Amino acid sequence: MKQTITSANPYLPLWEHIPDGEPRVFEYNGEKRVYVYGSHDTERTAYCGRDQVVWSAPLDDLTHWTCHGVCYTATNGSILYAPDVVRKGDTFYLYAAENQGGRIVVASSKNPAGPFENPVETELGFDPGVLVDDDGRVYAFWGFCTAYCAELEDDMATIKEGTLRRHPMGHTPDPWNDKNNLSGIDLRDAFFEASSPRKINGKYVYVYSKRYTTPVPELGVYEPCNGFLSYKWSDSPLDGYREGGDISFNGGEIIKLPDGTGRQTYRWGNNHGGLVEIKGQWYIFYHRHIGTDEFSRQGMIEPVDVAVAKDGKIYIGDITYAGGEPVSSRPVEMTSSGVRVDGIDAYQKISAGYACHISPLRQAYIMPVYEQEEGISSPVVNIQNGTTVGFRYLHFAAAPASVTVCASVTAPMTVKVHIDGWRGRVVSELAAKPGKTKLTAPVNAGILGRRAVYFEFCGGGEAEFDWFTFDRDEG
Repeated sequence: MKQTITSANPYLPLWEHIPDGEPRVFEYNGEKRVYVYGSHDTERTAYCGRDQVVWSAPLDDLTHWTCHGVCYTATNGSILYAPDVVRKGDTFYLYAAENQGGRIVVASSKNPAGPFENPVETELGFDPGVLVDDDGRVYAFWGFCTAYCAELEDDMATIKEGTLRRHPMGHTPDPWNDKNNLSGIDLRDAFFEASSPRKINGKYVYVYSKRYTTPVPELGVYEPCNGFLSYKWSDSPLDGYREGGDISFNGGEIIKLPDGTGRQTYRWGNNHGGLVEIKGQWYIFYHRHIGTDEFSRQGMIEPVDVAVAKDGKIYIGDITYAGGEPVSSRPVEMTSSGVRVDGIDAYQKISAGYACHISPLRQAYIMPVYEQEEGISSPVVNIQNGTTVGFRYLHFAAAPASVTVCASVTAPMTVKVHIDGWRGRVVSELAAKPGKTKLTAPVNAGILGRRAVYFEFCGGGEAEFDWFTFDRDEG
């Protein structure tokens, strides 16, 4: 019996919808684990939900996550937006965004999994992110379109007099306000939301959601876009922030075109997350969008590189080096494999819901599932003639003999399996007849190692792609 992959990218079960994930490494009862705190997309027709849950994983296995259950419920029954959690002394503090981010309270617990209790209203605002510095001083960051930051008093709720700063990151015009004054605003590098502070190699790093309102052709962006997680850095916590770069973009695989531009292969949407170092490796936690709206988001994770140049500038993301020195960075790619850096085991049962490439855009999509069933699949639906569904990356420990695809089609279709690129070599073809079917066909190539795999659907009608697997030659 084949195992079903249950933690690739997204890293939580496909039925769990936790965006805005802030990762934190905490030690509790003698064990260090990474905990994730985020919103909880349970409303289904609106952002987020009315409670928040905690998941954690051991540091030596980021594919084995445990749910600790509900850690906080809004005091007034309102919808909770993005939270953050920090530790000071022996106490953990949850900054909960009640009233859809309009009322920020801080609750406490002696356990990083909660429950967080005794909420106290703070002086903070939308999307709070908090940093406990090495000397125990506490700094808070927040805002929507306009960023704010300040030092907090020992009560973890009150702004210390004289420390409030406005526009430490610049700002962006409110996209829903037709009376914006654009004078003096750099629209190429504008703070939008999602404040997430960290201290890395002695530098203060401010991760945030950037809203591009000018094109980014190399990434296929030609419309206002806030699918990025970006950063700036400083030598002090509340001011002096300098240019950083983009860490993550949730627009899927970016296909490079001959003219130097790029093409997205996934429907981007708002983005929010944070950085964490685990056993010497840095990761960016972010989220992607499935379904046809922004109300069923899923947590994603990618390894990132971090380096400091001789001039003190910090680089984060996919870094380019020259002579051993970092000289530039770009967003890391969005993958299906996440922390499985060698790729998802191709010989296990893999849900189509792990796709990071669905092309053309705004046609097929991943259908959300909510039933808390072990191994549940999240299918790609509304597939038409020419749709490509891709996975970066799978791992082939031995050359495959065959491939099996479970799909439903409304008319005869051919499923072509490409390797290494969406127009790469065809290594198998499967013929599907109307109805739900499990198809198996031979693979005509000796595929080994970490490889990208794409399924192209050709023919009339419509298809729903549920799962797939490869098989070794048992002979």
